[in-house]
Amino acid sequence: MSVPSAPPSESSEGAGKPGDTPTAEAHLKRVRTRHFQSAKENGIKIVGLTSYDQLTAGIFDEAGIDFLLVGDSAGNNVYGYDTTLPVSIDDLIPLTRAVAGAVKRAFVIADMPFGSYETGPDEALHTAFRFMKETGAHAVKLEGGVRSAEQIRRIVSAGIPVMAHIGFTPQSEHGLGGHVIQGRGEQLKQLLADAHAVEDAGAFAVVLEMVPKGAAGTVTKELRIPTIGVGAGPDVDGQLLVWTDWAGFTKGRIPKFVKQYANLRSTLTKAVTSFRSDVSEGLYPGPEHSYDD
Repeated sequence: MSVPSAPPSESSEGAGKPGDTPTAEAHLKRVRTRHFQSAKENGIKIVGLTSYDQLTAGIFDEAGIDFLLVGDSAGNNVYGYDTTLPVSIDDLIPLTRAVAGAVKRAFVIADMPFGSYETGPDEALHTAFRFMKETGAHAVKLEGGVRSAEQIRRIVSAGIPVMAHIGFTPQSEHGLGGHVIQGRGEQLKQLLADAHAVEDAGAFAVVLEMVPKGAAGTVTKELRIPTIGVGAGPDVDGQLLVWTDWAGFTKGRIPKFVKQYANLRSTLTKAVTSFRSDVSEGLYPGPEHSYDD
């Protein structure tokens, strides 16, 4: 996503593009919700990643990633839960605060966990208030289409941006029968109904997860707001991935839609093994790592 240049009088901010080097960091302008919309209108792809800590958030921000989602996938990747369902607001608040504090350009979105918004608009607004007041996030994300429209409407009416999430919704995996592709055949009608419901409720963007590429393309063409794909093919307005999947940290099977760009688990394992070996054999610390008397 290309962020417009600031006026000449605002010399401290300038144009920023994904891929700019860290040395250009001071010239990057903060991504806002309006930039998501202008990206869709101009055919510019939006790029997002999950992040759960200050170190990765800073790296992703410097690399030009447009938005960072502090996802409830922290349940699997930080807390060691088998699913995202046990994740609480209190689990995510410190992680979101760390990510928001690390970035200068990227748009930070806090994921609203299971059980924090489903009972109605009042609960949803209370949860959104907590994330915005206690973390420095710029927006919140919640799952569900038609069933979550009133919650989205209430949050947006309070001035808080909302990213919606439809298709496969991990918090509803038991009701959906597991990790099942959504939007095939007759399901496309419901997918479109969900998409229009969240758009009408005021969401600034919507995640489409595990949706056939044709269905995702249809939704993208019908909506005014941007679509962000997670396993939804190429014909969407942007892409979002869990960073531990594409970086090769995830142990075992990874989803079909993930392209692995690195194998950091192997790299880190080798480094740790070398450290252990050096210590065991008395090779570390050496004279160059020790202070003289």
